[in-house]
Amino acid sequence: MQMDDLDRLAALHGVATSYQPAANVTVPVPEATVKAVLGRLGVVTGDAESLRVSAEDAVREAAGRLLPRTVVLWRGEPVPPLPAGLPPGTRVRVATEETGETEETGETGEMGETAGEELAWGPGLPLGVHRLTAEAPDGRTGRAVLIVAPQRAPAAPDRAHGLLVQLYSLLSERSWGMGDLGDLAELARWAGRAHGAGFIQVNPLHAAVPGTPTDPSPYRPSSRRFPDPVHLRIEDIPEYADCPDRRALAGLAARGGELRREVLEKGALIDRDAVWELKRQALELLYAVPRTPERDAAYRAFAAEQGGALERHAAWCAAHAGEDPKERGDFHRWLVWLTESQLAAAQRAALEAGMSVGIVHDLAVGVHPKGSDVSGPPPYYAERVCVGAPPDAFNARGQDWGLPPWRPDVLEDSAYAPFRALLRGVFRYAGALRIDHVMGLFRLWWIPDGALPAEGTYVSYDGEAMLAILVLEAHRAGALVIGEDLGTVEPQVRRALARRGVLGTSVLWFERDWAGDGQPLAPGAWRADCLATVTTHDLPPTAAKLAGSHVELRDRLGLLTRSGGLERAEDAADTAEWLEVLDRLGLDAKGEEAAVQALYGFLLRTPARLVGVWLPDAVGDRRPQNLPGTWDQYPNWRLPVADGAARPLSLEALASSPRANALLSAVREGARTRTAPPGARPV
Repeated sequence: MQMDDLDRLAALHGVATSYQPAANVTVPVPEATVKAVLGRLGVVTGDAESLRVSAEDAVREAAGRLLPRTVVLWRGEPVPPLPAGLPPGTRVRVATEETGETEETGETGEMGETAGEELAWGPGLPLGVHRLTAEAPDGRTGRAVLIVAPQRAPAAPDRAHGLLVQLYSLLSERSWGMGDLGDLAELARWAGRAHGAGFIQVNPLHAAVPGTPTDPSPYRPSSRRFPDPVHLRIEDIPEYADCPDRRALAGLAARGGELRREVLEKGALIDRDAVWELKRQALELLYAVPRTPERDAAYRAFAAEQGGALERHAAWCAAHAGEDPKERGDFHRWLVWLTESQLAAAQRAALEAGMSVGIVHDLAVGVHPKGSDVSGPPPYYAERVCVGAPPDAFNARGQDWGLPPWRPDVLEDSAYAPFRALLRGVFRYAGALRIDHVMGLFRLWWIPDGALPAEGTYVSYDGEAMLAILVLEAHRAGALVIGEDLGTVEPQVRRALARRGVLGTSVLWFERDWAGDGQPLAPGAWRADCLATVTTHDLPPTAAKLAGSHVELRDRLGLLTRSGGLERAEDAADTAEWLEVLDRLGLDAKGEEAAVQALYGFLLRTPARLVGVWLPDAVGDRRPQNLPGTWDQYPNWRLPVADGAARPLSLEALASSPRANALLSAVREGARTRTAPPGARPV
């Protein structure tokens, strides 16, 4: 009886009681996990009686609703009737959530028609997020979020190639110890003009959580809505030229140069905290410089537009710097404005260099449990629970990412306000947005405090509503959307993303005929609507994969779950199969540099609309930027781009590298020969 009530409650709240990690395999979720997760959603699940009462209340509430919580209309598609069961005479109104305007669209049953079938509420409604209300003759009322979205996100170019880079890792001769937004703009100018690149994809540039030391991972930020001022190019701030304390600024710049030389010339790791300490001191000096009337007006307008969210974030930043939020809030608001200004300048530089897309920004899947986004009201985030992943072929114990999830019920109640604000903020300066773990729009793996990652469960979100918000904001910004859909993905999720114009992500080493003989997928069998690349920041650089040195690295660090010999043999066989494919296609793969070019040449024979070159591949770097499964055993997120001998390379050295220019020239030439990709394979 208890499990029956628990099952009913779980189903009504989108909490899975079992899941399927593979076809024909069903894993039950522990009862304690289901109860704990329901508790995080505000459901009382104590003893059998409280469980029964909660289940009856939930069933009664669901049965009594006149409207579903959220209704989605896709512009250009047939408008469905309102939900069945509305009694004759029910009055229906649509209130535009974003402007406050209200439009009465009609009544059901006025002409003797069947309830819910004759509403003129669909085709004329503007794009946006609205409130739909229904009032029945018997006095019952219902409310729903109404989202009117375009059919698809903006379309990708027929064919474009670009670079993938972790910005901190790319130091120019002007940066202060780590790559900055000036370096990003310069990279875009060079790649666009010299090699016809259409985009630059970077790591998340979200605000970090300060600490000792600061967590260097860009995927566990304090805030996803606001960027981190550590990425500022100090000399590009207009007040720099008018600062009266030139000697102090020059001294800070000199120390920034020392940090840069330690990384590029002496093998030091990137020290984000040291960089920020210097930049913070410089920014204090520049903040004291009076702004011109034009710049002051622009700053005030920005702060007013961002409203309370920016004020809360600035207060949080001040408090975590040991400062009085009331006295120092304006300083931290100003930092956000400066950073967004330079982000926008980088996008302009990319477009002016001829890029068709420009800068592709990365949206992390979540935020730090003690970060700025979590601290603000209302309680959008679930407490005492983290997001992760269930056990799979790559991680038998599952994963706990230490990120609190959004509560789906609070999201719906707010008309998805935090998601809308987040997207609108990032799209301000993006040519495209990559959504990390895009499957999280539909469901996330919740792990209650005290439970192992394998003891979690999936919690569902209204995937159609989340997708509609994403497509709507992308449409407004005229930006592409790329979903990171690697790993286990439900087929219906990939179909939904493809239908709405969200590009997928295809990594060469994973593209095999998994439903058939497991052999490497032929170029023509790849999907067209994707970003295709050979590797990513979480995988070995291509030179390391070809040499097998990534297995040696994991073996040295004790990360292998099987014998080193077996791992090396399987990895060598995997690589050999791909080299055989290259040979059959007539692509020269003799020697490391030629093999790297051949693998990217293979991508250019697929119909993929976007082809991304991992920038370290261009110079033979063998060190991964991130080694999953490690914390302090490996310098994750702190390595500069280097050559095959691990010698760090500045942006200027990379731009003059014969190897880098040869690869990018080959990619550009290959892209020219395939300007119109053939149709995609079925998803």
